[in-house]
Amino acid sequence: MTEGLLYVQSEPGSVPLAEFNDWYDNDHGPARLALPEIRSGYRYRAIDAMTPSWLAWYELDIDVLDGAPYQALRAHRSEKESSLIDRLTTLDRRVYALTEDHGTPGGRSDPPPIVLCVAMNTTDEPALDAWYREEHIPILLSLPGWRRTRRYRAVQGTGQNLLAFHEIDTVAVFDSEAYRAAVTTERRASVMQSVTARSRRLFGYHNTVRGTRR
Repeated sequence: MTEGLLYVQSEPGSVPLAEFNDWYDNDHGPARLALPEIRSGYRYRAIDAMTPSWLAWYELDIDVLDGAPYQALRAHRSEKESSLIDRLTTLDRRVYALTEDHGTPGGRSDPPPIVLCVAMNTTDEPALDAWYREEHIPILLSLPGWRRTRRYRAVQGTGQNLLAFHEIDTVAVFDSEAYRAAVTTERRASVMQSVTARSRRLFGYHNTVRGTRR
Protein backbone atom coordinates (compact mmCIF):
# COMPACT_ATOMS: atom_id res chain seq x y z
CA MET A 1 0.00 0.00 0.00
CA THR A 2 1.24 3.48 -0.86
CA GLU A 3 -0.23 6.12 1.41
CA GLY A 4 -1.21 9.16 -0.58
CA LEU A 5 -3.21 12.30 -1.03
CA LEU A 6 -5.63 13.16 -3.83
CA TYR A 7 -5.51 16.97 -3.92
CA VAL A 8 -8.03 18.76 -6.12
CA GLN A 9 -8.32 22.53 -6.46
CA SER A 10 -11.33 23.91 -8.30
CA GLU A 11 -13.00 27.16 -9.27
CA PRO A 12 -16.72 27.10 -10.09
CA GLY A 13 -16.60 29.83 -12.73
CA SER A 14 -20.03 30.01 -14.36
CA VAL A 15 -21.40 27.19 -12.19
CA PRO A 16 -23.68 28.61 -9.45
CA LEU A 17 -22.23 27.91 -6.02
CA ALA A 18 -25.33 26.00 -4.88
CA GLU A 19 -25.09 23.71 -7.90
CA PHE A 20 -21.36 23.24 -7.43
CA ASN A 21 -21.72 22.28 -3.77
CA ASP A 22 -24.69 19.99 -4.42
CA TRP A 23 -22.70 18.13 -7.08
CA TYR A 24 -19.64 17.74 -4.84
CA ASP A 25 -21.51 16.83 -1.65
CA ASN A 26 -24.18 14.55 -3.06
CA ASP A 27 -22.67 13.05 -6.22
CA HIS A 28 -18.97 13.45 -6.94
CA GLY A 29 -17.52 13.10 -3.44
CA PRO A 30 -19.73 10.27 -2.13
CA ALA A 31 -19.00 8.16 -5.23
CA ARG A 32 -15.31 8.27 -4.33
CA LEU A 33 -15.80 7.61 -0.63
CA ALA A 34 -17.75 4.49 -1.58
CA LEU A 35 -14.37 2.90 -2.42
CA PRO A 36 -12.80 1.38 0.74
CA GLU A 37 -9.28 2.44 -0.27
CA ILE A 38 -10.34 6.09 -0.14
CA ARG A 39 -10.47 6.49 3.61
CA SER A 40 -11.54 10.09 4.07
CA GLY A 41 -12.40 13.21 2.14
CA TYR A 42 -12.71 16.87 3.09
CA ARG A 43 -13.64 20.10 1.37
CA TYR A 44 -12.01 23.42 2.19
CA ARG A 45 -12.47 26.97 0.96
CA ALA A 46 -9.69 29.49 0.39
CA ILE A 47 -9.15 32.07 3.12
CA ASP A 48 -6.18 33.72 1.42
CA ALA A 49 -8.17 35.64 -1.22
CA MET A 50 -6.52 33.60 -3.97
CA THR A 51 -7.88 31.25 -6.62
CA PRO A 52 -8.68 28.44 -7.14
CA SER A 53 -10.96 29.02 -4.19
CA TRP A 54 -11.89 25.42 -3.35
CA LEU A 55 -9.82 22.43 -2.24
CA ALA A 56 -10.93 18.82 -1.84
CA TRP A 57 -8.43 16.38 -0.35
CA TYR A 58 -8.73 12.65 0.09
CA GLU A 59 -6.53 10.31 2.12
CA LEU A 60 -6.13 7.06 0.22
CA ASP A 61 -4.13 4.11 -0.99
CA ILE A 62 -2.74 5.46 -4.28
CA ASP A 63 -3.18 2.08 -5.97
CA VAL A 64 -6.96 2.58 -5.93
CA LEU A 65 -6.60 5.24 -8.61
CA ASP A 66 -5.47 2.62 -11.14
CA GLY A 67 -8.21 0.16 -10.23
CA ALA A 68 -11.26 -0.55 -12.36
CA PRO A 69 -13.86 0.87 -9.94
CA TYR A 70 -12.16 4.26 -9.72
CA GLN A 71 -11.38 4.38 -13.43
CA ALA A 72 -15.05 3.64 -14.15
CA LEU A 73 -16.04 6.71 -12.12
CA ARG A 74 -13.94 8.89 -14.39
CA ALA A 75 -14.72 7.14 -17.67
CA HIS A 76 -18.49 6.94 -17.24
CA ARG A 77 -19.46 10.34 -15.92
CA SER A 78 -23.10 11.25 -16.04
CA GLU A 79 -24.22 13.85 -18.56
CA LYS A 80 -24.93 16.17 -15.65
CA GLU A 81 -21.43 15.78 -14.22
CA SER A 82 -19.73 16.17 -17.59
CA SER A 83 -21.65 19.37 -18.24
CA LEU A 84 -20.74 20.79 -14.85
CA ILE A 85 -17.04 19.91 -15.16
CA ASP A 86 -16.90 21.57 -18.58
CA ARG A 87 -18.17 24.80 -17.01
CA LEU A 88 -15.60 24.94 -14.21
CA THR A 89 -12.94 27.60 -14.61
CA THR A 90 -10.36 25.35 -12.91
CA LEU A 91 -10.12 21.67 -12.05
CA ASP A 92 -6.55 21.06 -10.91
CA ARG A 93 -6.13 17.42 -9.87
CA ARG A 94 -2.89 16.25 -8.27
CA VAL A 95 -1.84 12.99 -6.64
CA TYR A 96 0.88 12.88 -4.01
CA ALA A 97 2.70 10.02 -2.27
CA LEU A 98 3.47 10.42 1.44
CA THR A 99 7.16 10.82 2.29
CA GLU A 100 7.09 12.06 5.90
CA ASP A 101 4.51 12.36 8.69
CA HIS A 102 5.25 14.51 11.74
CA GLY A 103 3.01 15.25 14.68
CA THR A 104 -0.33 13.61 15.17
CA PRO A 105 -4.01 14.42 14.95
CA GLY A 106 -4.00 13.29 18.60
CA GLY A 107 -6.71 10.72 18.16
CA ARG A 108 -9.11 13.47 17.18
CA SER A 109 -11.77 12.65 14.64
CA ASP A 110 -12.42 16.28 13.78
CA PRO A 111 -10.72 17.61 10.65
CA PRO A 112 -8.27 20.49 11.04
CA PRO A 113 -9.94 23.92 10.89
CA ILE A 114 -7.09 25.25 8.74
CA VAL A 115 -4.73 23.66 6.22
CA LEU A 116 -1.61 25.41 4.97
CA CYS A 117 -0.34 23.92 1.72
CA VAL A 118 3.18 24.85 0.63
CA ALA A 119 4.39 23.36 -2.66
CA MET A 120 7.94 23.76 -3.97
CA ASN A 121 10.49 22.83 -6.58
CA THR A 122 14.14 22.92 -5.58
CA THR A 123 17.56 22.26 -7.06
CA ASP A 124 18.81 20.92 -3.70
CA GLU A 125 16.25 18.50 -2.34
CA PRO A 126 18.51 16.91 0.30
CA ALA A 127 19.14 20.32 1.90
CA LEU A 128 15.43 21.16 1.82
CA ASP A 129 14.49 17.81 3.36
CA ALA A 130 17.10 18.15 6.11
CA TRP A 131 15.92 21.67 6.95
CA TYR A 132 12.31 20.50 7.23
CA ARG A 133 13.17 17.53 9.44
CA GLU A 134 15.88 19.09 11.62
CA GLU A 135 14.68 22.65 12.10
CA HIS A 136 11.44 23.77 10.51
CA ILE A 137 8.99 21.04 11.49
CA PRO A 138 10.21 20.73 15.10
CA ILE A 139 9.69 24.48 15.56
CA LEU A 140 6.25 24.40 13.95
CA LEU A 141 5.07 21.47 16.07
CA SER A 142 6.09 23.35 19.20
CA LEU A 143 3.59 26.11 18.38
CA PRO A 144 0.20 25.97 20.14
CA GLY A 145 -2.44 24.73 17.71
CA TRP A 146 -0.03 23.26 15.15
CA ARG A 147 -1.36 19.72 14.84
CA ARG A 148 0.57 17.94 12.16
CA THR A 149 2.78 18.29 9.09
CA ARG A 150 2.92 15.74 6.32
CA ARG A 151 5.20 15.96 3.30
CA TYR A 152 4.47 14.50 -0.10
CA ARG A 153 5.99 13.98 -3.53
CA ALA A 154 3.90 14.43 -6.67
CA VAL A 155 3.13 11.36 -8.77
CA GLN A 156 0.42 12.85 -11.03
CA GLY A 157 -0.68 16.31 -12.06
CA THR A 158 0.83 19.70 -12.59
CA GLY A 159 2.35 22.12 -10.11
CA GLN A 160 5.36 21.87 -7.86
CA ASN A 161 6.92 18.51 -7.08
CA LEU A 162 7.03 18.68 -3.27
CA LEU A 163 4.15 19.47 -0.93
CA ALA A 164 4.15 20.29 2.77
CA PHE A 165 0.63 19.83 4.13
CA HIS A 166 0.16 21.49 7.51
CA GLU A 167 -2.86 21.02 9.81
CA ILE A 168 -3.56 23.96 12.12
CA ASP A 169 -6.21 24.99 14.64
CA THR A 170 -6.27 28.72 13.99
CA VAL A 171 -4.80 31.40 11.73
CA ALA A 172 -3.83 33.31 14.88
CA VAL A 173 -0.66 31.21 14.98
CA PHE A 174 0.70 33.20 12.04
CA ASP A 175 0.65 36.38 14.13
CA SER A 176 2.79 34.89 16.87
CA GLU A 177 6.42 35.84 17.42
CA ALA A 178 7.30 32.16 17.50
CA TYR A 179 5.92 31.58 14.00
CA ARG A 180 7.66 34.64 12.61
CA ALA A 181 10.90 33.35 14.12
CA ALA A 182 10.32 29.94 12.50
CA VAL A 183 10.15 31.42 9.02
CA THR A 184 13.05 33.87 9.35
CA THR A 185 15.96 31.66 10.39
CA GLU A 186 19.33 31.85 8.66
CA ARG A 187 19.06 28.22 7.62
CA ARG A 188 15.68 28.81 5.97
CA ALA A 189 17.07 31.77 4.05
CA SER A 190 19.93 29.61 2.80
CA VAL A 191 17.66 26.71 1.76
CA MET A 192 15.24 29.04 -0.03
CA GLN A 193 18.00 30.12 -2.39
CA SER A 194 17.69 26.72 -4.10
CA VAL A 195 13.88 26.93 -4.43
CA THR A 196 12.89 27.59 -8.05
CA ALA A 197 9.10 27.68 -7.60
CA ARG A 198 6.86 28.00 -4.57
CA SER A 199 3.12 28.14 -3.92
CA ARG A 200 1.59 28.89 -0.51
CA ARG A 201 -2.17 28.37 -0.05
CA LEU A 202 -4.36 28.69 3.02
CA PHE A 203 -7.77 26.99 3.27
CA GLY A 204 -10.47 26.80 5.94
CA TYR A 205 -12.68 23.78 6.64
CA HIS A 206 -15.98 23.65 4.73
CA ASN A 207 -17.31 20.12 5.22
CA THR A 208 -16.54 16.41 5.31
CA VAL A 209 -17.25 14.27 2.27
CA ARG A 210 -19.63 11.45 3.14
CA GLY A 211 -20.02 8.21 1.25
CA THR A 212 -21.89 4.93 1.50
CA ARG A 213 -19.49 2.02 1.70
CA ARG A 214 -20.18 -0.78 -0.73
